[in-house]
Order: sequence, then C-alpha cells, then structure tokens
Amino acid sequence: MRVDFDVIQEWIEPRSRVLDLGCGDGALLEMLGRNKQVSGYGLEIDPARIERCLERGVNVVEQNLDQGLGNFADGSFDTVVMTQALQTLRQPHLVVREMLRVGRECIITFPNFGQWKARWHLAASGRMPVSDLLPYEWYDTPNIHFCTFRDFDLLCRENDWTILHRQVVSETLPGRAFKDFLPNLFGETAIYHLTR
Repeated sequence: MRVDFDVIQEWIEPRSRVLDLGCGDGALLEMLGRNKQVSGYGLEIDPARIERCLERGVNVVEQNLDQGLGNFADGSFDTVVMTQALQTLRQPHLVVREMLRVGRECIITFPNFGQWKARWHLAASGRMPVSDLLPYEWYDTPNIHFCTFRDFDLLCRENDWTILHRQVVSETLPGRAFKDFLPNLFGETAIYHLTR
C-alpha cells in the first residue's frame, strides 16, 4: 500500500462522503470504504482503470478533471481527494479551487520536483530525471506542471486556503531522516489537507 494512502486514511472521518479525483484503479476508495465506511465516487479518465474500479465495487464516473467539477453542487462531499494527479492538470489551481467548492476539505498529494535526487540527476547528467516515482521520459510524461513544496505553500497563501495538515513522506533513507527538517530538499511526496 502506498505511504500517502495511510496518511490520507488518518485524515478522513469515518462514514463521510468522499470524492476521489483521478482515482486510478479505485484502491484508495476501496480501502476507505472497508476501513472507514466512507461512501462516495471516483472520477477517472482511463477506461482500463475504470474497469478495475468496477471490479473492486467502487462507484466511478468517467470524467476529465481539466473540464472542471461543474456537475457537482457546492458542498456535495465532506472531503475531495486527489493523489498524484496535480502535476498532470492543465490548470491545477482551478481544480483545487473546485475541490474546495465541492467539498468542505480536500487532500492533495503530489511528487516534489525539488527533491535532492531530481536536482542531482539534472545537475550531474544534464537530463530530466527518471525514477520509480516519475518513470517517464521528458517527451512522454503526463506531468506538465512541475511543483515543489514551496511552490504549493505559496499557492495556498495566495488563494487564502487554510492548511489543516501538511505531511512530507519519503521512501529513501536520507529522505526519511531529514524530510521534516528540509522538506523541499528531502521529501519525495507532499500530502496537504486544506480547507477554505
């Protein structure tokens, strides 16, 4: 199970209504349904992943996040979640704004493009980094908006979004040791819990 899923599960209230944007194969919603008795929906664009959601018994709607969340009323959900998709959106700031309109709170995770391994790879090789977390070449990556923790903190301040919780996770030894002291340098994944 992904480390960010464990953190998200801690921040979700039992029996709440959850909307999962870019829900992938539905693993998070399945886990939240089993462990927290949440109800809700996933939004996904990939037909193979939608099929996997249905096999898991997860309610899923085919929807492109770049087209907004206009089909959902204000305050329809307790929490809106988006994991590892922020960097793939054309206008991520507008999607976060919509998340906070549709839900009382939102939880967002994204890879930190300022992490030391990415910086080192770029400096040493002169090429864009490829890793387990970001396994794409520059020409075929779905990631179009590279973001660091500092970038996202600034976006929150500029939009008056309140950060309820912020957690930095890392799978590597130096990252686990130093992520809390220097999150922008050692954290691999950011997890933010926001409200208006």
